[in-house]
Amino acid sequence: MGRRKIEMKLVKDNSSRQVTFSKRRTGLFKKANELATLCGAEVAIVVFSPGGKPFSFGHPTVDSVSDRFLNQDQEVPNVKARAGSSKNAKVDRLNQQLVDVMKRLQAEKKKAQSLDQKAKKAKAPQNCQTQIDELSLHELEKLKGSLEELREDVKARVCEMEASFSLLLLAQKPIQEADMSVTKKAN
Repeated sequence: MGRRKIEMKLVKDNSSRQVTFSKRRTGLFKKANELATLCGAEVAIVVFSPGGKPFSFGHPTVDSVSDRFLNQDQEVPNVKARAGSSKNAKVDRLNQQLVDVMKRLQAEKKKAQSLDQKAKKAKAPQNCQTQIDELSLHELEKLKGSLEELREDVKARVCEMEASFSLLLLAQKPIQEADMSVTKKAN
């Protein structure tokens, strides 16, 4: 399914609006993270869902960026602006891990598409049983070996995908916890 141009107007269906919000919020936060990582920019985004729930992203934190914005007329001491540098380093490291995991996830999705295409091409015809009945003993042993090898490859692939998924969940958990703490502070 390819991309298509979407008319910029309010999505009328509530569930579709929520799905659109979630996807676009994720994309927005990802772009903000990339901007912060690539350019060293300080970024803060606060978004309220259609249901009124707040979501935020900040690099280094929403509080530090909003304080800097609100106090831009006043000269902020360098010590205060850089307070929590170890915290910033940890956030930078976690953001980089998230970017790496997202890249691996995209690569895994491409591999899955490729495997799906190969599977469709290699799909056995309906009269598979009659073809197997016609094979010699040597050909059957060869087929058995190929099927066992395929099974092992599939098992290994499943393990890789589970590991990637686990890494993705672990990378997202600290960011979600940081967002929750920022949201609690805002309230």
